[in-house]
Amino acid sequence: MTHFSANINRIALLRNSRDNGLPDLVACARIVLDAGADGITVHPRPDERHIRASDMQPIAALVREYPDREFNVEGNPHHNLVQIVESLAAANLAPRQVTLVPDALNVPTSNRGFAAGAEMDAVQPLIAHFKAMAMRVSVFVDADVTAVVAARAAGADRIELYTEPYAHACAQVSNTAASATVREALQPFADAARKAREAGLAVNAGHDLNLHNLPLLLRDVAPDEVSIGHAFIADALMMGLAETTRAYCRMCHGV
Repeated sequence: MTHFSANINRIALLRNSRDNGLPDLVACARIVLDAGADGITVHPRPDERHIRASDMQPIAALVREYPDREFNVEGNPHHNLVQIVESLAAANLAPRQVTLVPDALNVPTSNRGFAAGAEMDAVQPLIAHFKAMAMRVSVFVDADVTAVVAARAAGADRIELYTEPYAHACAQVSNTAASATVREALQPFADAARKAREAGLAVNAGHDLNLHNLPLLLRDVAPDEVSIGHAFIADALMMGLAETTRAYCRMCHGV
């Protein structure tokens, strides 16, 4: 079974377009959890374009009300992630998982993973720092076995595969399972996941995943967890937040 973690950044982005606190981020997260999501993911950026520092403790406290769910905080450990996570830990609200992502300040969203070599070497002490606070650490990587091996050597517990190239291949294809182009795009992800498991790493996946491209990824990569935000909220505009959560959970849980 694959766990579904709902990324609520896009809800915060909408809220930030006004100063009246609507929509209520915590209330929306509660709907998602009540509908069965396995966790909540947030990705605070230094400019607070969506998730704000003031959101972190209320969301963490909400997830704590659901003992079998997880709070995942992702971000660039060279920006503000360390300070945010340390402040949660100091309030006894530490996330269960921290995901390290090399997003640059000037990009609208994550667009690559950490590479083997100097980049991975630079995050090794930060991985150790988070693990010393009893948090599981996942490292965002491309579908590249050298990055997978490097993440394991750096001490990561998991990798998160950056799935945008696969999602792009699926975008114009109605039957993903029958498309040679899609199968070719998916193969590096299956190879990376297999290498990760051989090395003792669990496998997460995320970026541009949706109800159209997710089934084949679940079948051939079988990630332990997916975090989905943009498409999840786009679907919720049509289907409603609770029903969209249930749809993703049914797909991920295979029921």
